[in-house]
Amino acid sequence: MDETTDCQPADPGSFPFLQQGHARLASLAGEIEDLQDLLLDVQALEAAGGRSQTGRLLKELEDFKPSVTMIGQIKSGKTSLVNAMVARPGLLPADVNPWTSVVTSLNLNAPRKDGDPVASFQFFNGDEWDHLVSSGGRIGELSMRAGADEELQKIQAQVAEMREKTRKRLGRRFELLLGQKHDYRHLDDDLMQRYVCLGDDFEMAGSSDQQGRFADITKSADLFLPLPSLPVPLCLRDTPGVNDTFLMREQITIKSLRNSRLCVVVLSASQALSSVDMGLIRMISNVRSEGIVIFVNRIDELPDPVNQIPDIRDSILATLEKMNGPENPRIVFGSALWANAALAPETYPLCHDSAASLRQYAGPDALAGPEQMWQLSGVPELFETIGARLAEGAGARLLSETRQRAANQVSSMKTACTVASMRIDGNRISVIEPAALSQLLGRLETISMAQMDTALDQVFAAFSARVDQAHNKFLERAVASLLQHLENYGENETWQYAPDGLRILLRSSYQVMRKNLLAACTQVYSDAASAIFDTYQQAVSIQVSDFRIAPAAVPEVPPPVAIGATIALDLQTSWWKSWWKRRRGYRAYASGFYDLIKAETAPIVQELKEQQAAEIRQDARERLMAFFTEQRALLMDVAEKTRISVNDLNNLFGITAQQEQAELLDLLLKELAPDGAKQTDEPAQAARKGAAA
Repeated sequence: MDETTDCQPADPGSFPFLQQGHARLASLAGEIEDLQDLLLDVQALEAAGGRSQTGRLLKELEDFKPSVTMIGQIKSGKTSLVNAMVARPGLLPADVNPWTSVVTSLNLNAPRKDGDPVASFQFFNGDEWDHLVSSGGRIGELSMRAGADEELQKIQAQVAEMREKTRKRLGRRFELLLGQKHDYRHLDDDLMQRYVCLGDDFEMAGSSDQQGRFADITKSADLFLPLPSLPVPLCLRDTPGVNDTFLMREQITIKSLRNSRLCVVVLSASQALSSVDMGLIRMISNVRSEGIVIFVNRIDELPDPVNQIPDIRDSILATLEKMNGPENPRIVFGSALWANAALAPETYPLCHDSAASLRQYAGPDALAGPEQMWQLSGVPELFETIGARLAEGAGARLLSETRQRAANQVSSMKTACTVASMRIDGNRISVIEPAALSQLLGRLETISMAQMDTALDQVFAAFSARVDQAHNKFLERAVASLLQHLENYGENETWQYAPDGLRILLRSSYQVMRKNLLAACTQVYSDAASAIFDTYQQAVSIQVSDFRIAPAAVPEVPPPVAIGATIALDLQTSWWKSWWKRRRGYRAYASGFYDLIKAETAPIVQELKEQQAAEIRQDARERLMAFFTEQRALLMDVAEKTRISVNDLNNLFGITAQQEQAELLDLLLKELAPDGAKQTDEPAQAARKGAAA
């Protein structure tokens, strides 16, 4: 099937305003392009067989695609905002059934090969589906433990109805579909209807052969879209809303948020951070403020946005401060409706009230045409903020790490060049045989990996002990508070106890772990770089000017968003009274409460101690192993060059004069220095490019 779509992007020629807000991303794209040019010059100086090293760095730059996760309230207009951001109004269904927990990743401008899918839909596997339909997922289990009979019955009724409709719709194919993935080389409304849009009415969904056919078993969707106005590849991840704590979507959203570079929290101007958003606040409170952007949508519904927006901003900041949320987050106000109306005025006409709000916001002398509507929609400002955060965060890290690794390579090439020059001049050089060098490098890697494992064991053992201590202290204090309440007020007055103290202790433990981990990795990586530096001196017994080996970059530690997961104590409504009434006697209260809260908080503690710690450990080890793999290849290449005949050395790098090669390598090292791109003057760059050419 040809790669076509009924959901074509807006034409940048027809909508030049789509370029607004992309200055920082364009600047980042320029820096990446400049570094790619520099690496191509390094690659041109490599000998045949050594190109794979630079090739890997070029591939990593090409594949750079930071992810931005969109989370927010149900009915906040989050999906409509995503549609506007990708300039495809109506692409994703904005109103889907709450049980349709599809995480949709829009991969914008991602490098693709011929034949790669444009749309890919992953189904729940058998275990995930069984867990959902047997208990309603983790939230169903919570309801059972907490005694939330009313909510549990609601979940069970929804699940049973969904299961029956699914089996009726899919028939015998149902079990065979679980765990599968469907790929397509086209994207149109029909696909979105079949895989994502279930709709709000089970009967309506079940009556159609196409609408919602696979929606209730679809776990995630990946769409690959071009967006010519966007300077860099980007992944926008649209997640289900998180208002209703009894729905299964929370865990899916938490996982998406943890793996993201940046989080955009979409709120509705009419109910920004209301009481139903406690789950939302809990999640983002565990992300550093630089990783959070708040977009207040639906200002088109405000009769007086100019005067109401400052009050809404103050209210949001006050709520976040009260609930221990991120400090001073960037808040952007806008309207997805205005943005989509600017792109497709016939499909999204403004009603009288929205048009009046737009005129009031624009000012009495403004002409609210498509360009100004787009500007006032807040989408350009949102992109500007996203671009700044990515340029200062993920982008800066990518450029820095790539420069360091490329500089290590050029230092190695400079050593090989010095060896070649000295041999051509008739100097005898004492070198280690390749076999002996390989054994030496193997011993160094073994020692460094053992040092790494020992350091990580200490870091995570201390973290585990600290988490367990915090968990136990919380349970002890809670039970003590419960018993004191019973002694003072008896069994007829309901007792309440907030879990905020546990979250604060866990967050503190995680911050200490992060600090210790970064210190341990910095030490081990630095020791490894020093060992490699010494090995160069042993390998060739010569001094090379400006020679340096940069250590591997320390790993990024993802935010502990699992701490924000809903537990029973967050839901002190009808379930608590029901649980309370079923207990008789102080011991029954204390024992039952202890068991309930321990069972509820255990998954969070396990996630931090085991799953998240294991992922961080793996990343730290892999970075060290990759460093040694790169250094082994470079050092062994130097060793091999010392064995080539003198007659072949003149043509070793495709440059006859070794002096010219040395000068080029010096220029490359200067430009690869942390501030080299800014300090190297244009004549020097021109000389380097001319010589390389």
